[in-house]
Amino acid sequence: MEIAFNDPRYSDKAIVLTALHNVMDPELFVNIIDLGLVFNIEFKGERTIVITMTFSTRACPLSDSIKMGVRNVLSMAFPEYEVDIIVVWEPEWNFTMLTPEGRKLLGLDR
Repeated sequence: MEIAFNDPRYSDKAIVLTALHNVMDPELFVNIIDLGLVFNIEFKGERTIVITMTFSTRACPLSDSIKMGVRNVLSMAFPEYEVDIIVVWEPEWNFTMLTPEGRKLLGLDR
């Protein structure tokens, strides 16, 4: 996920992105950014952060844990904000969404 340099909330979104690097998929031990699970970061209104993301499967047994991780890291970085998480299934997650670091962490770049 990239943030446009001309985005008026670039600095805040960069902080969110950095915080989300600390949210790990408990099964894969790779953060959700390098897994390519986060599609969008939006600041809505005065005090809401909206995260649009997916999971690797609809039946992800740890989706609640991952969402809790998102809320926890963002509540530390932006304690005065509410966090909304929108889970989408389009586009469907696949291995092409991994970052180069994610591919490396999963041992797919050998």
